[in-house]
Amino acid sequence: MPKVVSIRFRPGGAVYYFDPAAMEFNAGEMVIVETAHGQALGRVIEPAREVPPESLQEPLKPVIRKATPEDLQKAAELQTAEREALKKCAELVAKHNLPMKLIEAEYSFDGGHLTVYFSAEGKVDFRALLKEMGATFKVRVELRQIGARDVAKLLGGVGRCGRPVCCATHLSKFAPISVRMARDQALPLNPTMISGACGKLLCCLKFEHEQYLALRGDLPPIGKKVHTPHGTAKILTVNYLKGIATVQLEEGGIAEMKVSDLKPLKANSKTDDADG
Repeated sequence: MPKVVSIRFRPGGAVYYFDPAAMEFNAGEMVIVETAHGQALGRVIEPAREVPPESLQEPLKPVIRKATPEDLQKAAELQTAEREALKKCAELVAKHNLPMKLIEAEYSFDGGHLTVYFSAEGKVDFRALLKEMGATFKVRVELRQIGARDVAKLLGGVGRCGRPVCCATHLSKFAPISVRMARDQALPLNPTMISGACGKLLCCLKFEHEQYLALRGDLPPIGKKVHTPHGTAKILTVNYLKGIATVQLEEGGIAEMKVSDLKPLKANSKTDDADG
């Protein structure tokens, strides 16, 4: 089986496979690799290991060498150049009066390729801008439009939980998220309460969803009637983590009780909520 080493180029970024080229690496080491846009500096996420051939979609590009102090110094210099390039790009965008918000500029490690990330409400005709940018920077320039989630990933920030946003730390891929996931977790369907810094639904709704479904088990959904130690009642709210439900008793009054004390009504029960 082919041997690969896992490399990541930015925190929270995607992990790519490279050919270790008979070299040994430890997790956390910085290396220089060959990419479609030239050389790049990356961090080893996982040492070399064997993988099934079918897991590789294209021929592996090689790891060229372990990063040297000179390579790390060059990377720091490129970061300074990227900040200057972004400022100049902003001037050119203003000159062309384009509805673009520049997010980040990124040079390839050899300095021969500059990628500028931007966001915009719709499609932008930036052909004239791209031509002038190429003449200004004397390198190959690529303008890449990204969505709201990718903007948050590049810029980072603090989430509602008080921790750095997941997409900029450990979440390398964006999974589909729906309002149904918030409903399954008994969260208020208020956009300001279930949206992240990007304005989209919180990513954590996805990776906590399965746990909430498991906690809910066979319990009927909110709004359904159940048997309780105090008679028939309708479920109003459920705190799945605490295992506590708030119910409206058919005899009158509202009570809190353990989820384990709630039993589904039989299908032929006259007190089922078919009557509202």
